[in-house]
Amino acid sequence: MPKKELLLVLIIAFLIGAIGGAFFLEPIYEELPSAVSLIEKNVPGNEETLYLDLSSSINMNELKDELSKTEGFISFKETGVTIPLWKFNDREYKYFNDILGNIDSHYKHYNVTKDGRLQIQLEDNYSSYEALKSFSDWYKLVYGGSISYAQVHAELVVSSSSVEKFRDILMEHGVVPSKMEGPVQNTYNQTNNTLLPNAYFVIATGAVGVIVAIFGVYYESFGIFSRRFNRSMRNKRKR
Repeated sequence: MPKKELLLVLIIAFLIGAIGGAFFLEPIYEELPSAVSLIEKNVPGNEETLYLDLSSSINMNELKDELSKTEGFISFKETGVTIPLWKFNDREYKYFNDILGNIDSHYKHYNVTKDGRLQIQLEDNYSSYEALKSFSDWYKLVYGGSISYAQVHAELVVSSSSVEKFRDILMEHGVVPSKMEGPVQNTYNQTNNTLLPNAYFVIATGAVGVIVAIFGVYYESFGIFSRRFNRSMRNKRKR
């Protein structure tokens, strides 16, 4: 085959392979991490931890009650609260660092940031409601106002096979997990990290198209070479 015609065939083969990869294979390729993690999802005893950032205005008792009654529930724990105020100057930053631990004896672990965020870690058996009430009472006494918003951090542990069910419940309350950890998520992340970027995958399918085209063009030559090779091997054995 003339070189120009061969080049045209290879270009067309690449385009067909790339287009086929982009429209038919890429959607399947993208679902590979989900398919692989499905195995871990159905292993008995596997657990996933969902990390939640909840508005303090949410009815926490109602949410806890609904979650605990759902099959696959293991535990729900409030771990901390974040109270955004205003951007502190150096004096205010030092003041809140000094005073925060004195507002409530349960504020043993906390962090104050320069942008005005008070991050309080909750002790076991100490609820976000109690922590926020202590701060609200102090804030009203000192500043004569009330805090307008706070965020509650929680950890929800569920069986791996029930994750989607709990995500749907959380969505009904306007909550999206900020992070998830466990065998299913770990498998998903590991598989996803090994995949080629979509653009490279399309290029790879185009390259496969070129290889197939080359094999088709030179199939007869390959066949002749194979027959000659087999014949020579048989002759060597006879000797």
